[in-house]
Amino acid sequence: MTATAQDINLEAFFKISYGLYIVSAGNSSKKSGYISNAVFQVTAEPAQFAVCCSKNNYTASLINENRSFSISVLKRDAAQSLISTFGYKSGKDTDKFSSIKYTTGITGAPIVTEYSLAWFECRLTQTIDVGTHLLFTAEIVNTCLIEDGEPLTYSYYREERKGKAPKNAPTYIDPDKNNEQKSDSEKYKCLLCGHIYDPAEGDPEGRIAPGTDFKDLPESWQCPVCGADKGSFDRV
Repeated sequence: MTATAQDINLEAFFKISYGLYIVSAGNSSKKSGYISNAVFQVTAEPAQFAVCCSKNNYTASLINENRSFSISVLKRDAAQSLISTFGYKSGKDTDKFSSIKYTTGITGAPIVTEYSLAWFECRLTQTIDVGTHLLFTAEIVNTCLIEDGEPLTYSYYREERKGKAPKNAPTYIDPDKNNEQKSDSEKYKCLLCGHIYDPAEGDPEGRIAPGTDFKDLPESWQCPVCGADKGSFDRV
């Protein structure tokens, strides 16, 4: 039996515990990574992890192409700029590794070390199509504990840092499906740079007339401060 909208309480999903990680893949010529909260160990002997990645993520193609990836465990105080870069920008358009500390693993995969407590290097064993996402399982071939500390969890990121899951995350919840959604005339905040879109003011560059609701902005509209697309904004 399929659950109906009346059967599903969206707040229940937030009671499931998740960490926040950077999953990276690629080689010397091209590399990318994304923020993931779907990383978990599936076997002990051999030690295997599984990660879930949207088919829309550039990293997904790099994982399949290079047959390897890395997982970096983020610190609780990881910089928002790091999370924004790997969570809300595409590796097709941005060199996410240009201004961060990283190393290259024995498989050739890039490994983010900045704001990381530990990392795992993984060799791909299986790819499972689960609809909108791909589930990758892999054997651990290399690890490093950088330092002790509190890891960043999705619960802490959401409740204390007021962060939201990117649209490609498996835990993303469309606010339009939330029974407690606010009107479209509410303000929206850019998750990359913090710019606030206020319908009463319109676009500061004069491209959008005051009084234009966020939903009525053209799909090609971008943040006037950092150039992020509409998908990088969330209700305030």
